[in-house]
Amino acid sequence: MLHGLGASLALPFLEVMEPKTSKAAVINAARKKLKVGYLYFPNGVAKGSWQPKRVTADGTLQELSPWMKPLEPFKKDIIIPENMWTPRGNGHGAGTATWLTGGRYNGREIDAGGLSVDQIAAKHVGKDTPLPSLELGTQGEGYFSNDLPRNSISWSSSNVPASRETVPRVIFDRMFRRPEEGSTDKSVLDLVLGHAKTLKTQVSIADKQKIEEYLESVRAVEKRMEFAEAQSKRASEEGILTDTLQRPEPGIPSNHQEYVRQLLDMMALAFWSGATRVSSLMLDHGQSNRYFNFVDGVEGTWHALSHYRDVSGKTEDDDGKTSWKSLDSKRSMYCAVNRWHHEQVAYLLGRMKELNDGDGSLLDNTMLLYGSSLGDGHTHGDEDLPLLMAGGGAGAIKPGRKISFGEPFSLSNYHLLTLQQLGIPAERFGDSDTPMTELSG
Repeated sequence: MLHGLGASLALPFLEVMEPKTSKAAVINAARKKLKVGYLYFPNGVAKGSWQPKRVTADGTLQELSPWMKPLEPFKKDIIIPENMWTPRGNGHGAGTATWLTGGRYNGREIDAGGLSVDQIAAKHVGKDTPLPSLELGTQGEGYFSNDLPRNSISWSSSNVPASRETVPRVIFDRMFRRPEEGSTDKSVLDLVLGHAKTLKTQVSIADKQKIEEYLESVRAVEKRMEFAEAQSKRASEEGILTDTLQRPEPGIPSNHQEYVRQLLDMMALAFWSGATRVSSLMLDHGQSNRYFNFVDGVEGTWHALSHYRDVSGKTEDDDGKTSWKSLDSKRSMYCAVNRWHHEQVAYLLGRMKELNDGDGSLLDNTMLLYGSSLGDGHTHGDEDLPLLMAGGGAGAIKPGRKISFGEPFSLSNYHLLTLQQLGIPAERFGDSDTPMTELSG
């Protein structure tokens, strides 16, 4: 840690931290480098839009679908599974609430069926980091913005959801600041600069370079937040409509892409700095009615678009103002919204891939799950969920493949594997007692 009056900045992995130990200890050290992340999006996808365009006989990804084109540069870093599902929970509410618990959601008792996998992980590995876990999410828009199951994927107990942070500045301060010591208006880097200078005189040239790169990255995030906050304040004062046709709350960037990317920056920075090894991000709540009219050619709310086989604009899912010319055009708009989210995930993967995390990149040392609790958005399908695993899992995962299952394969198998890779002695999770060993190749 770098310390200063009012701030405490966790450091990324440095050579000077490398233990000189046995082979068994090296394996254990790799587990201690592993980070686990979860990116949730609502409303499913259009049937067929998640399937890769070209795959070799052994499952190697050669070309992704046109709608997943933003992730094409990272096809060697991802795994696309086919025929996975959550057998105990489905739908906008229950599916969201149980995506990480592997249980059933009982709305009358507010019971998600158990702790979520991220919170189980946090209880075991979080004691070694400043934050046991970090739960992030965008601020809701439209109906169901305050609905409990639709806004909760992380559960600290079966009936208590973990609170999500939605304001980038608050998240940043939670990771690095100590407000009880004052100086909250100063840059975090200014507060720890003295300690950083001292440390750089005691480490190798490679470590010195990495510390400088890390500090520059933190400074860049601070500058982005300052600019976005200034723009949001100006938009509010001048009555400028935001991309989502709403004025932002204080601290929320008016540009939705900037907002999402700041949250993704927070996740990457939290992992790289060592602030936490466990994080989740809800890209929107489980039945998002957000307008994506800022995406070229898109009209209507996300949830309405997900029911892409009805173009009348008169169903209960519609806003009463928008209708569509054809089924094909509405389906294309729906897919365009999902593609926009793929662009944001590609941004995160790019950031994580370029950050040095000791033995490999940050992405190499991460298990990242990205997906939805719905399959086909129109039918609320529970089969063949759109899921994507990214990262090398600290050497435990062989990415760059499509994995096909003949029978529906429970997502709980992945969650069980995650716990075991973290060194947690778990023998069962949800409905599973068999870890997803297929990820290792």
